[in-house]
Amino acid sequence: MKKPLIAFLCAASLLATAAHAGAGHDHGPKYGGVTREVSSITYELVAKSDSLTLYVSGHGKPIMTRGAKAEAAIYAGNDKTTVVFEPAGDNRMTAKGSFKVGVGVRVALIVTLVGKSEAKANFNLK
Repeated sequence: MKKPLIAFLCAASLLATAAHAGAGHDHGPKYGGVTREVSSITYELVAKSDSLTLYVSGHGKPIMTRGAKAEAAIYAGNDKTTVVFEPAGDNRMTAKGSFKVGVGVRVALIVTLVGKSEAKANFNLK
């Protein structure tokens, strides 16, 4: 009698853990970019040759970027470009300019949201 009960409890705890781990944590890209999560905050970087856009969310909900600061270093081969992002409404920050994007380009990002400590994330562009 104990073996079936123990097996049932083990199976139930595994199912509960799996259901909890996936609840509300959609970390995939929503805007066609590359995502990274730092301290329960998801950063999605959308890189185009004339702009970089950073989307910020937490647990699937937008986080306002008003008053936030962000800077990125873009590494393309031996070239390094540093850019500053500006809040662009809602959960977006943007940087305008001419950027090398594509496979092999790496972006090192430093973000400080209002009331939060500095976060660092690295993105490998596709």
